[in-house]
Amino acid sequence: MRRTRVTLPAAPVGPENPLPALLAPGGTREIPAAERAALPPDMARQIGYRPLETLLPVRRLDGYGRDRTPAALDALVVENDRLRVTVLPGLGGRIHSLFHKPTGRELLYRNPVFQPADFGLAGAWFSGGIEWNVGATGHSPLSCAPLYAGRVPAPDGGEMLRLWEWERLSDLPFQIDLWLPEHSDFLYVGVRLRNVGHRPVPVYWWSNAAVPEADGVRVVAPAEHAWHLGRAGGPHRVPVPEWDGADRTYAPGSQHSADYFYDVPAAERRWIAALDATGSGLAQTSTDALRGRKLFVWGQGRGGRRWQRWLTEPGTGGYAEIQAGLARTQLEHVPLEPGGQFRWLEAYGPLSADPRAVHGADWRAARGAVADALQEALPRESVERAERAWLEHADTAPQELLSSGSGWGALEVLHGGHVLPGTPYAPDGLGDQQAPWAELTRTGRFPVPAEPVAPGPTPVGPHWRELLEAAAPGPLTEYHLGVVQWHAGDRAQAVRSWERSLRHAQEWWTLRCLAVADAASGHEARAAERWLRAFRLAAADPDPVVLAALAREAVPALLAAGRAQDAAGVLEALPAGTREHGRFRLLAARVLLARGDAAGARAVFDAGFEVADLREGEEALEETWYAVAERLLAGAGPVTDEVRARARAEHPLPAAYDFRMRPQDPPAPATPPRAPQPSALPSPAPAS
Repeated sequence: MRRTRVTLPAAPVGPENPLPALLAPGGTREIPAAERAALPPDMARQIGYRPLETLLPVRRLDGYGRDRTPAALDALVVENDRLRVTVLPGLGGRIHSLFHKPTGRELLYRNPVFQPADFGLAGAWFSGGIEWNVGATGHSPLSCAPLYAGRVPAPDGGEMLRLWEWERLSDLPFQIDLWLPEHSDFLYVGVRLRNVGHRPVPVYWWSNAAVPEADGVRVVAPAEHAWHLGRAGGPHRVPVPEWDGADRTYAPGSQHSADYFYDVPAAERRWIAALDATGSGLAQTSTDALRGRKLFVWGQGRGGRRWQRWLTEPGTGGYAEIQAGLARTQLEHVPLEPGGQFRWLEAYGPLSADPRAVHGADWRAARGAVADALQEALPRESVERAERAWLEHADTAPQELLSSGSGWGALEVLHGGHVLPGTPYAPDGLGDQQAPWAELTRTGRFPVPAEPVAPGPTPVGPHWRELLEAAAPGPLTEYHLGVVQWHAGDRAQAVRSWERSLRHAQEWWTLRCLAVADAASGHEARAAERWLRAFRLAAADPDPVVLAALAREAVPALLAAGRAQDAAGVLEALPAGTREHGRFRLLAARVLLARGDAAGARAVFDAGFEVADLREGEEALEETWYAVAERLLAGAGPVTDEVRARARAEHPLPAAYDFRMRPQDPPAPATPPRAPQPSALPSPAPAS
């Protein structure tokens, strides 16, 4: 094991959004109860088990752009004579490269750039490699966050790389152990999640491996059916490999983005492989606890291709993902009882099988050929034996700290007195964000800063609520108590706490929370007024990050309330550099349209802009473009069906703005673009 650096053109992740993420991120798929009733009972039960209703206590990362400059990223290399594994501990522990030395082959899709995009639960996420998704349905909030990393003795006497952190959405610690036995063609990955609390928690885990989709890659798994999740709904059980006239085990078989969750029979070995025209590629297998297997494809449509270029650079080949998870689908959360743990062992490595069988018409023969090749390369018994050997070392303390994570785990250990062998959260890991909470733990008093400053993140576990309720009242105590109550679903109590905080001090952060509460309860006019007041208070002592975060929410809310003039004032009050960001250029076009200047709105599009934080599935670009085109064609008259049809025929959405990921529906009745809810976005999206 050694340290190195990986130099890539990179866009900085940027600062945390200072506004607490009171609502769930956009794109969360909800399955109606009637549809759940038709699913297998365990799947239906887990789909309905504690879905994500808020992103708290995590804060969003949406301050990145698209200007990339060379950056040296810290990396850790685990290597033997067969494989070289490159890990990025500062970016969620992502495996950046899995290089097979004998063949000189990169087994993963290795992104040549680091470009954050709004695909993660917390916003910033990037494509490529192998990522570890823990927390809730979607890409982990830790995708672009540092993890702890340490050197640990491996079961075979060599060295093992341990990654660990405290996952805050589900409030549980986890660890990932990576090691390469001598002469092994397969990387072993041991994963453990522990519930140290006093209540059951919903657990989500998916390991996602990106693979190049060139050279006729076919994805093979031991299943005859899959649960299909696409833009039109689902999950629906469909046959594998052919469904609806196409072979879906090849990436070109889908026109639009889609998820296929393979229904692997209980007795079958858990594996999935992506093999090219020669029958060679990457295989992933695991012990039985990691139940699910999935293929994700972007689709061959213009929007899917556009997204792939957006996440990397022109000329880079496309990719698909082969994935493995705790449940059959990514709509499910699995209960973990107090004191319990989930653990399993995964293995990743090269695989070659007879290409005639892999790519033949007989699916049973293809599955059999790959299963036989995997059994020869890495017997099932060897993986089970490796898991038992790994568990004997899972509690071993790291011998050397190689990278540091956040201080939130240290705070929870300080409060709860948890003993977590193998994953130390030392007191010296506490930072500025945890300092007031450490004082609350020790003294029962929430500290009051000498000067009013924006509050940091709020831990939201029930034990923090108890401490806040017992503490002396004050503006920050009441503010944080409101955030904790909101997370617990006590929204009326949260509003009362925030109103008490305002009586102590008029602060923009409390007004903004009340604005979100108003919007969530349908009081659009009052919400807009509170957002405007919050923005004006913040503008008195301007912080560009705060103003940008408030404007992202305030402008759509003001437009929804019919206050286009005030929305324009908010944009004008932003720093000049901020106004030029793509999100605010799009909002400027919407403001111009609302003020009757369709030509001015069209000029914004013609000048060109990029919305760096465009959400997967978000349709604001398309909606605004066609609303502008319709108004230009209609003039002062009504927007009729004929006008809508002409707008789409005569003013097609330019390719630069086309991120549509679903089949195009016939034109809908004309309605003005509606403001999204704060911290939410309008269109459902698969958990890619």
